[in-house]
Amino acid sequence: MQQRKSTYGRPSGTDGSDFSYRMVVDSRYQKVAKGKKRLSVLFIIQCLLLVMGVVFAFLPAVEEDTLNIITVSSLVGGIISLIIAEIGRRRSRASFLRFYSVVSSVLALLLSASLAKRYSLLEVIQGLSFSETIKRNLNDFPVPLVGLLVYIPILLLFQIYTITAVVSVVGNMSPPRKAS
Repeated sequence: MQQRKSTYGRPSGTDGSDFSYRMVVDSRYQKVAKGKKRLSVLFIIQCLLLVMGVVFAFLPAVEEDTLNIITVSSLVGGIISLIIAEIGRRRSRASFLRFYSVVSSVLALLLSASLAKRYSLLEVIQGLSFSETIKRNLNDFPVPLVGLLVYIPILLLFQIYTITAVVSVVGNMSPPRKAS
């Protein structure tokens, strides 16, 4: 067969009947490509969630002049694990993505527990009732606490969603096991 040139149409000697001999990309590689694209968006969103966590971590530190070491270390560890995950995503390193999924899950739980303890969310949840909320003036309403009540579940649910996406990509990256 003659080589294709842009000025010519179809190469001479072929009538399209050689279609069955052409190579086809395996579906798992297509799934990996789609999953890696989805992971890049998820990592960006998770980075934004970590930035929001920084705001909640440093909000009480301004008033009390003390930092919560567990919160700050979990945020720094989360950013480092995101960098490792991005390297694993770009270079198709399943071990980096597995490391990310374990470390980021532990750090998200630590961050959530630390923020909940710091703001004593249990007391806020028990203290807020619908009638009290209506009676309160908006100036007295604890906006950072309500933001935190929304932030922690979103962080944990997003973490679960991201881990399932990572597991899906890693499962398609790994070669299929042969039955013995």
